[in-house]
Amino acid sequence: AGAANAAEIYNKNGNKLDLYGKVDGLRYFSDNAGDDGDQSYARIGFKGETQINDMLTGYGQWEYNIKVNTTEGEGANSWTRLGFAGLKFGEYGSFDYGRNYGVIYDIEAWTDALPEFGGDTYTQTDVYMLGRTNGVATYRNTDFFGLVEGLNFALQYQGNNENGGAGEGTGNGGSRKLARENGDGFGMSASYDFDFGLSLGAAYSSSDRTDNQVARGYGDGMNERNNYAGGETAEAWTVGAKYDAYNVYLAAMYAETRNMTYYGGGNGEDNGGIANKTQNFEVVAQYQFDFGLRPSIAYLQSKGKDLGGQEVHRGNWRYTNKDLVKYVDVGMTYYFNKNMSTYVDYKINLLDEDDDFYANNGIATDDIVGVGLVYQF
Repeated sequence: AGAANAAEIYNKNGNKLDLYGKVDGLRYFSDNAGDDGDQSYARIGFKGETQINDMLTGYGQWEYNIKVNTTEGEGANSWTRLGFAGLKFGEYGSFDYGRNYGVIYDIEAWTDALPEFGGDTYTQTDVYMLGRTNGVATYRNTDFFGLVEGLNFALQYQGNNENGGAGEGTGNGGSRKLARENGDGFGMSASYDFDFGLSLGAAYSSSDRTDNQVARGYGDGMNERNNYAGGETAEAWTVGAKYDAYNVYLAAMYAETRNMTYYGGGNGEDNGGIANKTQNFEVVAQYQFDFGLRPSIAYLQSKGKDLGGQEVHRGNWRYTNKDLVKYVDVGMTYYFNKNMSTYVDYKINLLDEDDDFYANNGIATDDIVGVGLVYQF
């Protein structure tokens, strides 16, 4: 749910407040015990704005997620997804700071449109400027200062987030896992929306890595004995396109990352790692029928390049290339009305279950079927 489905609860004297949310009764079916079972959650948020003068508007947004598939009082079951405040200067753009989406997601959002899965080849929460993340100052400009309709761009700076603090869903005050640390960095995105439904876009980010990350990778450069990247800079770039017209939705993106994408248990567990390089591709096609049905088909792949820490023979270490994510997704959503929907989403995992790499690094190779019933406002 988002602002498009928001319920306006106050609008007076230049002050406006919208409330939005959803409840998703969701269950996964999979042979992998870590995925199988209840995944239900609720989400709520608000968007507010205040008219300061003819040229200046203040705004803020907050969004919160609550898991409803665990017992009461057990673990960290809720967390803030978004929380930022900003100022909009008419046609001169907007500036905000807080917990927000990284600018790389401006392009990734086009393919992150599946009923349940998707958007996961390289987009990882609290990993640099790939998805939702902390401490980002963002400048956005729509229609290029009002001079070129459809030309949009964004500039973003992220301050360092090292060991102290917590990532999304990890509870308050806990230490960050290694992959969720970041040094200072910047990013940018640009897109052009044609008047017939086509949009083209690109984004780039570059950040310093933390001392902990570089040390875990044995310093700058690559090390064939280490499954953790050791470079001092983390980079990502992406290009994408989407077409959204006449009930047809098509989107595709390609992206590469350096020294930032974790795989398997590389989010801080004993197995897995952080890839020296990844190459990522996503494509999705959907059609919205007038009677409410929206079928969806997609293909997603992330290939890890020059992965270290792979012992080919005893004492013989060698870089290797492995698919980290690879699946076909077939799903459909049925909208009863704008507030109620149901969906089924089938993730057909194409990773080789006979390859020891996946078992050794905690990467699931089983299919998953997700079935959900959603109320949103």
